[in-house]
Amino acid sequence: MKSKWVLGVCLVSGLAFNSHAQPVDIEVTIPAIAGPMYYRPYVAIWVENDQEETVRTIEVWRKEPDWLKDMRRWWRKAGRYDQGELDAVTGATKRPGTYTVTWDGVDQKGQPVPAGTYYINVEAAREHGNRSWVRGAVELGVANQRIVIDPTEELGEIILSTGDAK
Repeated sequence: MKSKWVLGVCLVSGLAFNSHAQPVDIEVTIPAIAGPMYYRPYVAIWVENDQEETVRTIEVWRKEPDWLKDMRRWWRKAGRYDQGELDAVTGATKRPGTYTVTWDGVDQKGQPVPAGTYYINVEAAREHGNRSWVRGAVELGVANQRIVIDPTEELGEIILSTGDAK
């Protein structure tokens, strides 16, 4: 009888089965690209689980909504389906520099995700430029991770970190 009561308390308090929100810091670098036709890139940052299902769109940096579909991977996986939530995570395009955003470890419905492997995706597309998509795996439930993703044409170095590795 006592064990059922303890299990019930754990379930109600959210302590069972490692279901806790573990924040992940995502440091995104937008490189300076020389040229007469430079436009700031549109950027989407989102999370997928180990089944490649979208867990949450974290941020989208854009100017005009017409060009969102140029971020092809994000658009096909999440963008065209998350229009209601999109306004809550949309901001202006960014100048070259380094920006940090944080995934709070919850899904699109605000529920903490269970411990396990998740993929942080960053995709950028630029008018008169190229398209880049990178992803890195983080293991929620494991402290102190620092994952570095190499630069691409439209994205500089991306750093994912959890715990004290920030």
